[in-house]
Amino acid sequence: MATIKDVAREAGVSIATVSRVVNKSPKAGKASIQSVQAAMKKLSYRPNANARALVSKNTNTIGVLVGDVSDPFFGSIIKAVDQVARENNKHLLIGNGYHDANAERDAIELLINSGSESLVIHSKALSDQELINFTKEAPGLVLINRYIPEIAERCIAFDNFKGAYMATEFLINNGHKHIAYINSNHKIDDAEQRKAGYLSALQDYNLPSPDSYTLEAEPSDEGGKQAMIALLSKNNPITAVQTYNDIIAAGVLAALEEHNIAVPAKMSLVGFDNGLISRYVHPKLTTINYPIEIMAKQAILLSIKLAKKEVCEPENIMFSPTLVQRLSVSKHNLD
Repeated sequence: MATIKDVAREAGVSIATVSRVVNKSPKAGKASIQSVQAAMKKLSYRPNANARALVSKNTNTIGVLVGDVSDPFFGSIIKAVDQVARENNKHLLIGNGYHDANAERDAIELLINSGSESLVIHSKALSDQELINFTKEAPGLVLINRYIPEIAERCIAFDNFKGAYMATEFLINNGHKHIAYINSNHKIDDAEQRKAGYLSALQDYNLPSPDSYTLEAEPSDEGGKQAMIALLSKNNPITAVQTYNDIIAAGVLAALEEHNIAVPAKMSLVGFDNGLISRYVHPKLTTINYPIEIMAKQAILLSIKLAKKEVCEPENIMFSPTLVQRLSVSKHNLD
C-alpha cells in the first residue's frame, strides 16, 4: 500500500506539498497539484486522516466515548452527535468504555492521540481528578451524564434523583403504598442517584421501604425478567414496580405475563429513559423522559466551540426529567 512518502517521491515534491494538495490548500501551485494527483493515481494512493492533518492540524474527527454501543441509550448519543458532526463536515471515532476504568482511560487516550479535538465523553468509572486532567490535555473535551463541580462548564448532566423521585411519587399519588424497585447492578452514580430518589420519596410519604422490596439486576430485559421473578418469589404485598430503565421494565412485563399478572390491573409499572421500547411494549410504558438526544447535541456543539477556543456563554448544565404517562399505571385503592 502506497504511503504519502511514496507519492512525494513519485511526484518529485516534498511530503508537505503532497499534504497541501490533499487538503486543497491555496498554497499548492498548479504544477504541484498536477504532479501529485498523477502520482496518487498511478500509485492508487488514498489519503488518510494523518496526511490531511499535516496541514490543517485537525483530523476533522470527533471522538465519542460511550458505555456500550449496543445499548440503545448510547446509540441515541452517537446518532445525535453524528448529526451535528455531519453538519460541521466531521466524522466520528467511537470508543466503548463498558463502565471500566482501564477501558475508559485507554479509549480517551486513543481518541486524543488520534487527533480528535472535539470529544464527547460518557465516563462513569474514572475519578473526577483523572477526568479533570484529561480536560487540561484536551480543550474540546465535554462530559455527558456526569457533573464535576471543578469543570462544571464542561459538563452536560441529568437530575437522576429527581427523575426517580418523580416516578415514585406518581405511583404514590395513584394509591400505591408497596412499591418495589429494580436497580442496575452497575456500580455507577446513575444507579445510586435513582435508588436514592426512590427511597427519599417513600420516606417523605412515610411508606415502607424494606430491603426485600429492592433488587439489583443486569440492566437488560433478561435481567429485569429474572429480578421480577425473584421479587414474586418473596411473596411481598407489592402493587407497583419501578425500574432503573425501560429495558429492565420490558423484562418485568415479560415475567408478569408469564405469571398471568395483568399490567396495570394487578401490577403497575414505571420505567426510566423514555427509550423507543417504551412506546412499543404492551401496555405502553409510563416512564421518565431522559432528553439524551438534546443533551448530546448540546455537548457536541459546546465541544466544537471549546476546541476552536471560542467564548462560550453558560448554557443548561443540569437537565430535568419529565413524566411520560402511558398505560402501565392504574389507581390502587387497597391497603
